[in-house]
Amino acid sequence: MQTSVTFKNLDPSDNLKDYISDKLDKLDKYLDNPAEATVVFLIEKFRHIAEVNITGDRLNIYGKEETNDMYSAIDMVIDKLEIQIKKNKQKIRKRRVNHRDKSVAEGQEIGLSEESNMGQIKIRNIEYKPMDIEEAVLQMDLVNDNFLVFTNARSSKINVLYRRKDGNYGLIQPLS
Repeated sequence: MQTSVTFKNLDPSDNLKDYISDKLDKLDKYLDNPAEATVVFLIEKFRHIAEVNITGDRLNIYGKEETNDMYSAIDMVIDKLEIQIKKNKQKIRKRRVNHRDKSVAEGQEIGLSEESNMGQIKIRNIEYKPMDIEEAVLQMDLVNDNFLVFTNARSSKINVLYRRKDGNYGLIQPLS
C-alpha cells in the first residue's frame, strides 16, 4: 500500500512510519486493487492523534483515534479501518449476489447432461396476477405472446392460456 505520513507538532520518527506501514500492509489482504493511505500524526497537549485516510479500490475510508500513546492510537485506528473495509466489501459482495440473482431471474439457461438430446433449457420467471379468462385473452393479445400464466380470479388457481396453431386459444387448469 502506498503510504504518505505527515507529522504535526511531533518530530518525524522512522519507527512510527515503519509501524504504520506494517499495520497498513496487513489491510492490503482485504483490498483487491492497490490503495493509497494518507496518515497524519499530531500531538495536542497530552493527546496523541492518529488520522488515516485510505483511498482506492472504489473505497474512501477515514479513521481517527486519540489516546495518551501514539502506538495505541495507531492500533485502534487500524482496527476501525479494518471493520470499515470488511463492512464495505460485504456490502459490495451482497449487491453482486443480489444482482446475479436478478439476472438469473430474468433469463437463465441450464445445460443438461450429454445423455439428453434436449440441449439447453431457458428458464424465464414471470409474475402472475388474478384475472378472469376474458381479461387473460385481452392481456395475451396486448403482449403478443404465445402463452400467459395467471391466477384464475374465480377458482384462485394458476392457469395457463396458450395460443394454438389454428389461431384459437387453449386453457390449462388444474383439476379439483
